[in-house]
Amino acid sequence: MDHREPIELPVEHISNAPPPETARPFVFQVQFGNWEQPPNEPPHRTRARRPRRVLPLLLFVATCLSTFWAGGEMFGLALLPGNPPQVAIDFPKFLTGGLQYSVALMAILVAHEMGHFLQARRYGVPASWPWFIPMPISPLGTMGAVIVQASGHADRKQMFDIGITGPLAGLVIAIPVTIWGLQSSRIENIEAFGGGLTFGNPLLLRWLAEWHFGTPLLPNQDIVLTPLLHAGWVGILITALNLIPIGQLDGGHILYGLIGRRAHRVAFVLLWSAVIWTLTTGNWSYSVMIFLLLTMGARHPPTRDDSVPLGGFRIVLGWLTLAFMLIGFTPNPISIQDRPPPGERGTSVPRGSSSSSSHGQRDVPQIEEGMRDDHRQKSLLAVVQASE
Repeated sequence: MDHREPIELPVEHISNAPPPETARPFVFQVQFGNWEQPPNEPPHRTRARRPRRVLPLLLFVATCLSTFWAGGEMFGLALLPGNPPQVAIDFPKFLTGGLQYSVALMAILVAHEMGHFLQARRYGVPASWPWFIPMPISPLGTMGAVIVQASGHADRKQMFDIGITGPLAGLVIAIPVTIWGLQSSRIENIEAFGGGLTFGNPLLLRWLAEWHFGTPLLPNQDIVLTPLLHAGWVGILITALNLIPIGQLDGGHILYGLIGRRAHRVAFVLLWSAVIWTLTTGNWSYSVMIFLLLTMGARHPPTRDDSVPLGGFRIVLGWLTLAFMLIGFTPNPISIQDRPPPGERGTSVPRGSSSSSSHGQRDVPQIEEGMRDDHRQKSLLAVVQASE
């Protein structure tokens, strides 16, 4: 007769039910499957639903189209001088500009979101396919993407890995795209460009431009934007915004993994500092994002096990990744300047912008190349330059 004692397995090994303290799903995250066990019955294994595929696929296609339109509109529309000015389309530039911008930007976004998705799959954390957000009326064509992830499954190290992989994967594409875009760009005198949309430049973009051209730009010089350069700019900005260490943003996951619940105090200070800065400066560039963060809250929910150590490598990588926010962020991402080019004061103003800063700083513009012939009344292509 076998007198060996029976082995009792922990409940967590035979049940997918999250512990009570982490049963509340993350903001922007939902639980897949029914995690509530029937009363008076032993726990049993439940199977998570397969993530939906049709809606994410439709959103992906819609975002491809909206980014194509945004790129084509920026680089292929023309304003004819007159009162009022008339819009014309340069179809070759509309097609090539839209395709280059859309393909490059979507590659950056897909890399970012698949970094999250594949890491979640690696750890067995239920997660949806990326949900891309089309925004055809904006000069960017998109508001990025989100992944819906189940709560109560990832421990501290797993949540850290899921949060940090997305930004790093996106930068692997964004930085080469930016450098590639600089190859077909050139330096121009900013006085040749008129007013319009202006794009603020992060430090990283300035450094890359100076490295590529081999010399600092003069105060009255800027760089002509190309579709790839514009896509790289958007990728850098989106990554920097995601790395802000507040709540459910990627930076919030990373900081919570690094310092635990002390990250709540950091997030609270950052969020309300942003509110005060917005109200005192009158800069409403990030007002929608701030509103969403206030709605979601600055706190990060606890992981399944906050005591799991990260290890030295992850700690160093986490702080370095968060530091990217300092060189990828710009306080004035998009603004409108009203400055007609010399010799055309009193005539219609092109859909362009100057990149000179109101503080006298030199900036790297993202500009569509302008084609101008006043004597022949040729179409004036949109000029978009960056300004801090």
